[in-house]
Amino acid sequence: MNDFIGDNLSGSRFEDVDLTGATLRRVDLSGARLDSVDLTGVKIRGSWVADVEISGDVENLRVMGVDVVPLVEAELDRRYPDRTRMRPADADGFRAAWRILEGLWAKTVRRAEGLPPELLDERVDGEWSFIQTLRHLVFATDAWVSRAVLGEPAPWHPLGLPHEDMVDVPRVPCDYEARPALEQVLALRADRMTTVRRVLGGLTDEQLAGMTEPVTEPGYPEPESFPVRRCLQAILTEEWEHRIFAERDLDMLAPRSQ
Repeated sequence: MNDFIGDNLSGSRFEDVDLTGATLRRVDLSGARLDSVDLTGVKIRGSWVADVEISGDVENLRVMGVDVVPLVEAELDRRYPDRTRMRPADADGFRAAWRILEGLWAKTVRRAEGLPPELLDERVDGEWSFIQTLRHLVFATDAWVSRAVLGEPAPWHPLGLPHEDMVDVPRVPCDYEARPALEQVLALRADRMTTVRRVLGGLTDEQLAGMTEPVTEPGYPEPESFPVRRCLQAILTEEWEHRIFAERDLDMLAPRSQ
C-alpha cells in the first residue's frame, strides 16, 4: 500500500489504476476529469462541490441525504417527451420507439451534413466525433442485435467502434484512428438500422420475454444467453443517448461553420 501525503500530483494521469478502498482526505480535485470510472459505494463528505457535471449510469445518488436520481429522471422526461417511449413494455412499444429514433436521427444527420466535413471528425471536449458516434452505433447493433439476438458469430464491421473502456477482444475490430467519410458510415448505419427494423418488425411479446441462444465463438458480447429485452433495450438506450450527445456537440460546432 502506497501513501501519498503532501505530494503535488497536479496534472498527473491515472489510467487502469485500482484505487478500490482508497482514502482521499484534503485532496484538491478542482479541474480534474474522470472518464469511465467506477464510483460505486463512494462517499464524499465535507466537500466543496460547485460547477460539477456528472453523466453516465447513475443510480441511488444521494446529495444531502436525498436520492436525486428520480428528480433528474423526471426532469429529463420533461425536457424530452419522447424519452418515456424509450422504455417500452411490449413489442409494439419497441417498434414505436424505433420509428421515433429513426425520425430523430434523420434530422440530426441532415444537420451534420450541413457542416464542413472536417468538423465531423472533431472531438468536442474529448468526446467522440460525430462520425465516431455513428461508428459506435454500428458496433452496438452488430453486437447486441446481429450477434446476441440473431446469433451471428462474428458480425462486427471493421469500422465499428467499441466503447473506449472495452478491453481488447480477439476478432473484434477496434480502429480508433480510422477516418472514413460520412457517406461510408451512413451507408453502414442504414444497413444496420434496416436490420433493427426487420428484427423489431417480426418481434412478438413472447420472444421479447425470452432468452437468446448463445453463440459458442468468443467475441463481444460474451458467448452466453441474454434476455432478449435487455439486448433490444440496449439498442434503444444507445441510440437515444448518443443522439443527445451528438446534438450537444453539433451545437458547439455549428457556429464555426459560419
